Amino acid sequence: MRLSTGAEEETIHFGEILGRSLRAGDAVLLDGELGSGKTTLVRGMARGVGYRGRVSSPTFALAHVSRGKRLTLHHLDLYRIRESETGELGLDELLNDPRGAVVVEWPRAARWPKRRIEVRLTHVKNGRAIAVVDMRQRDRAQARAK
Repeated sequence: MRLSTGAEEETIHFGEILGRSLRAGDAVLLDGELGSGKTTLVRGMARGVGYRGRVSSPTFALAHVSRGKRLTLHHLDLYRIRESETGELGLDELLNDPRGAVVVEWPRAARWPKRRIEVRLTHVKNGRAIAVVDMRQRDRAQARAK
């Protein structure tokens, strides 16, 4: 799926829709240059899982937790992390949280499950473009075919 958003609120609204679709164990990988709207999208995702607090980038903290009414959102920023350092983050525990989903900015430093959502954000004239590949659907279709 591809869409364009102009105002920040449109990106937040799309994030909210995406957040409502999340289930425990989901991984959302956000890719895009600095300032492309990754954290803005996460603000909406947090709303979508029922969180009403402030959402900011975990650039220096590495992780923030937003405990929503429906789901906990583990928000990671791996911009400063090398692949050799990801073992110390406890990613397996986060991905296996029975009440949580994981959303990751700059996900290239780690390996992720096949069942995931990949989101690419880019700057375009008058806003941003968002491309979404939902690999959860492929996983469900393969399971039904067996």
